[in-house]
Amino acid sequence: MIGASSSRTAQLGFMQGRLSPVVDGKIQAFPWEHWRDEFAAAAAIGLGVMEWTLDHDRLADNPLMKIDGRARIAALSEQHGLSVASLTGDIFMQAPFWKAEGGARQELLGEFDAVVRACAQAAIRLIVVPLVDNGRLEDTDQTSVLLEALLARRQSLSDQGVAIIFESDFGPDALAAFIASLPAPIFGINYDIGNSAARGHDPVAELDAYASRVLNVHVKDRLLGGTTVPLGTGAARLPAAIAAIQRSGYRGRYILQTARASDGDHQGVLLRYKNMVFDYLDACDES
Repeated sequence: MIGASSSRTAQLGFMQGRLSPVVDGKIQAFPWEHWRDEFAAAAAIGLGVMEWTLDHDRLADNPLMKIDGRARIAALSEQHGLSVASLTGDIFMQAPFWKAEGGARQELLGEFDAVVRACAQAAIRLIVVPLVDNGRLEDTDQTSVLLEALLARRQSLSDQGVAIIFESDFGPDALAAFIASLPAPIFGINYDIGNSAARGHDPVAELDAYASRVLNVHVKDRLLGGTTVPLGTGAARLPAAIAAIQRSGYRGRYILQTARASDGDHQGVLLRYKNMVFDYLDACDES
């Protein structure tokens, strides 16, 4: 599978950090000590796409937020034939501006704008805003704050070539209604296979409701009502889910946001997951 076509390699990527040791017991965190190493590690197993991950802690120190850091990212990407085309903004889940008030909200909005500028300068075109866990929209006031701030920035986002895509815990109809209030293609949806399975959602019903707005897909498996588990061991019917996504007309990227290796062989387990998803995609092409 390492010899798969370049088009398939450009279609499947991984979440930054999945090729590094676990940080502070977290399934996902920016890999401060190993972020440079992940470019070569990804190339070695035939992955050509990385999704950057950005935390609120030490935001200003993240290489993405620095001129020299972005130059280093570009150099490593070119050296290893890897693109960084999307970013998961855990920063916005950890410190959501729509839950802050007054000066604190303005400070967080300033950080949001700075992240958008950095992504534009690094040619990262998709920013995932997680409306889950601490970022979950809890009432109409929070929703109004979020929508007002984003709509005020729609021209700036368009001018910079950056789209905001949402990961949420909404059901199909609620998410369709939410995204309908924001213009395409500046705003869209990040479809997470594992999260949908954990909530017992039917992927066909979800995609019938909003497939045209899906701009990125996260691949993971979760137990029904539970946590992330190795691919193929949870509630996500991955072959059927990927087939439904492909049938919907989606031709974007699939990002492995998968369970960590229990034995520390993160490269080996990601290679196995990559091959599984390649097989599912190949089966779609053959059907």
